[in-house]
Amino acid sequence: MTAAPAEQLRFNVLGPLEGWSSGVRLRLGGAVQERILTALLLDPGRVLPVARLVEAAWDEDPPATASHQVRKAVADLRKRIPGGAAVLLTDGPGYRLVLEEGQSDLGEFGTLVGMAKGAVAGHRLAEAAEMLRSALTLWRGPVLSGTGGPAVAAAATAVEERRLAAWEEYLALRLSLGDSGELIPDLMELTSQHPFRETLRGQLMLALYRSGRQAEALEEYGKVRRLLAGELGVDPGPQLAGLYEDILRESPDLLGAESAAAPPADPVCTLPHDLADFTGREAELAELLRRAAHEGERGPQVVALDGMGGSGKTSLAVRAAHQLAGAYPDGRLHIDLRGYTPGDQPVSTGTALDGLLRALGVPGDRIPEDTAGRTALWRATLAGKRLLILLDNAADAAGVRPLLPTGNGCLVLLTSRSRLIDLDGVHWISLGVMSPRESAALVAETLGAERVAAEPEAAAELTRLCDHLPLALRIATARLRNRPRWTLRYLTERLRDEKRRLDEFSAGARSVSATLRLSYQALDDESRAAFRLLSLHPGGDIDVHAAAALLGCGAWDAEDVLERLLDVHLLRQPDIGLYSFHDLVRSFAHSVSDADGAHGEEAAAAVERLLRYYLTATGAACDVLYPGRRPLPTGVERSAAKLPDLGDAERARTWFTREQDALLAAVKLAERRGLDRYVVCLGRDLAFQLNARGNLAEFAAVGRASVAAAKRLGDLALLGMSLSNLGVACWRSGRFEEGLEAAREGRDVAARTGDRHTEAHSEGTLGQFNSLLGNFPEALAHLRRAIAFERELGVPRAEADDLTLLSTLYEQWGRYEEAEAAALRAIELQAALGRFENQFTAFTDLAFAYAGLGRWEDAALSLDRARAHLGQGADPGNAAVTLALSADVDQHLGRPARVPDLAEQALELVASNASPLRRAKVENIVGRLRRRQGEHRTAFALHADARELAASMRYRIEEAYALSGLADAADGDADAAGHRAAAEKLFERMGVAPDRRRR
Repeated sequence: MTAAPAEQLRFNVLGPLEGWSSGVRLRLGGAVQERILTALLLDPGRVLPVARLVEAAWDEDPPATASHQVRKAVADLRKRIPGGAAVLLTDGPGYRLVLEEGQSDLGEFGTLVGMAKGAVAGHRLAEAAEMLRSALTLWRGPVLSGTGGPAVAAAATAVEERRLAAWEEYLALRLSLGDSGELIPDLMELTSQHPFRETLRGQLMLALYRSGRQAEALEEYGKVRRLLAGELGVDPGPQLAGLYEDILRESPDLLGAESAAAPPADPVCTLPHDLADFTGREAELAELLRRAAHEGERGPQVVALDGMGGSGKTSLAVRAAHQLAGAYPDGRLHIDLRGYTPGDQPVSTGTALDGLLRALGVPGDRIPEDTAGRTALWRATLAGKRLLILLDNAADAAGVRPLLPTGNGCLVLLTSRSRLIDLDGVHWISLGVMSPRESAALVAETLGAERVAAEPEAAAELTRLCDHLPLALRIATARLRNRPRWTLRYLTERLRDEKRRLDEFSAGARSVSATLRLSYQALDDESRAAFRLLSLHPGGDIDVHAAAALLGCGAWDAEDVLERLLDVHLLRQPDIGLYSFHDLVRSFAHSVSDADGAHGEEAAAAVERLLRYYLTATGAACDVLYPGRRPLPTGVERSAAKLPDLGDAERARTWFTREQDALLAAVKLAERRGLDRYVVCLGRDLAFQLNARGNLAEFAAVGRASVAAAKRLGDLALLGMSLSNLGVACWRSGRFEEGLEAAREGRDVAARTGDRHTEAHSEGTLGQFNSLLGNFPEALAHLRRAIAFERELGVPRAEADDLTLLSTLYEQWGRYEEAEAAALRAIELQAALGRFENQFTAFTDLAFAYAGLGRWEDAALSLDRARAHLGQGADPGNAAVTLALSADVDQHLGRPARVPDLAEQALELVASNASPLRRAKVENIVGRLRRRQGEHRTAFALHADARELAASMRYRIEEAYALSGLADAADGDADAAGHRAAAEKLFERMGVAPDRRRR
């Protein structure tokens, strides 16, 4: 099954798990997410308790935190699936999946089987058989490729039984319609997979007998009789035994309606042989066969495959032709038009017609000399005939058009590297690279499963290095077969060198480089130059505006170039307006750039145009999304390239998110080329995006690169800004010691340059880090200095932010009255500034202070006001803290849990993309709540995870609370005393009063 149509969500579970949205493949996460989603897809509409999903996610011995990890996985899936909250619902004790029938291949399978039963009831047997065939083509292999574990396997077994029942019904219908010989390959494969299934064995015996293979039919009975006796100690059932008796005596009742006719003469067939190890392409093959089944009303049915060189177009077309051959009794013809054959000129139209006419038995002396005469004779010869014609390797529409029949009884299969848009009435199927599963299957088929099983990681890497291109995979595996001493690991090590990789993909007459070079040489000079320059783009996807900047042209001209390269499959299009290189094509582009000397001044100018464009675009996006940020002179001229539409927050955010990976790669590109000013300034803009999205590892990496580049530049202003950003990244990611050092250095730089604003900000950051590390007196001194600076400078916004930090410090210290005063002052300043959307943090801090004072009603009112200010742009970690504390306060007030449960919502929010320090805090709050509710095992797991997180960051106050929570949850356990003692030691070191150490 191919990708879903535009604007439609689709899941395929009958084989490796796939999710599609608007024609784009979804990334569904790791093994735990895939198993949970598969379990829900196999039982759609039903509530699966968390315990059942734990069984599905882990084969045995689930971790203590399994329930939490299931919630985390569900939260992650909701983010990965568009509209996931409406698809994956929390329902009572578990979750259920809500899909329409057409939104999953399993639902579509059930619909088709039901329609087939209705057709049988109406005596429309041929129609019923076609419906069942369509249903069976939805299967792409075992559910989750057989790696789903016992729980998923049990659910998959019931689905597999439905598939086998559909096969038996389909084959029975085909046999009743008089088919026999063409069913034998499928029946042999099915009986080998399910040797005890007597219905299938009987159908194979009948098909063999009707095809004149009586001895083989009788031998099948002998095989199953020996198998049943040896394995089960029983004989075949009476129905199979009766069929055996009928075959022995050649009962006339066994013959189909077609047996009375004389056997026809063998039709002409010039098709190449079908590859015995043909593997993969199930979805494309099913689509091709489906298209071929619809005959043209006023002409031939033409189905065409287009794709890059080496993608396996010919192999797929040959496989389809052999499967369709039975429907074309007058012949099956093949001709290689050699449009892209190394060292050869394309076959002329006249030569092609001569060969086709001779294949049909037309004597040479009857074939005209001119092309027009041959075209007329060819079309006259085909009149009234049913032929299958495979036109392979076509270069252009003009060479194909005269070869097309005019009648409606023929099928033409066509392959070409580019889509021949001048041909009308053609159904095109584009062939990309193979899926990872299909690539792995091809490697196992060609090398042998044992060799792959011995080096599974190297085999997986091999498919990636081959870019899942069939030609590259076949060349690589052929080299391994011919070199038995080579290991998979050895070959992958050779392939890792990008400069040598294309040389490795060469074997005899086959070469990936030569195949790509033919497509490249067919381009005009402008397109070749653009192809080389575009390969300089460092990211995965290139949009029209970035391409225009690289090429130094207008956006419309750039789009024309991109589309030309797309037409010949030197680029691919992952989404509308986006283009990308296959890895091997990019390597080829670099090789021709080196050969043509295109990596000199021309390349340097193109790279700087691209970086200047990205810096201008990110600056414009940040102006829309973060209007309060301080202006910073970049020292870089504004790009003249046209910018995308960034007119409002939604469009700016969408563009930033889509371009994020390319921007990260652009920073690294600037770093490699020594363009340090771009590293710093582009890194600054990107930091806003990474911080907002919670991409903390990338945020920290960009921060470190910016600091290093600013030091190389010797620009203290840029260095101070970069150190400030690095400090924020370290705070968000829990790297407090590194952040403390960056904040100290940033403060000293600011003092040297007289930048009082940055100096104040650095003091606040120092206070924050010391607070997190449990150095409360030092933290207090830094925060007081920061607030004094900010009052002197007249920056109430920054003062309010540091007051919230001060409130948190006082609350952790147990000085609740002072925490209350600081939070109230922050709220007052924010209200005067009109920053109501940011007040939820201050109201949450105020609620913590009230909770410490035992003023639960006041805490609840503050939290009501905090939640009222929560919006879509709220940091998920901060929002989670607010929700967790709300659930905790409700419980203290004796209120029933809200629906949905606020504590569970908080855990789901911090499960992914939230900073580790927020996750530790939330898990401790919810852990205490669950312990008071009597759920000691859940509480213990939450505190254990919080302790691990807090200890790794040296987040001392939450580490202490986690240890205290573990002691309470494990009360009476041998480890409880140890946890309690460790907690008390930490509290004492931080100076937290004894009466304020338990919550």
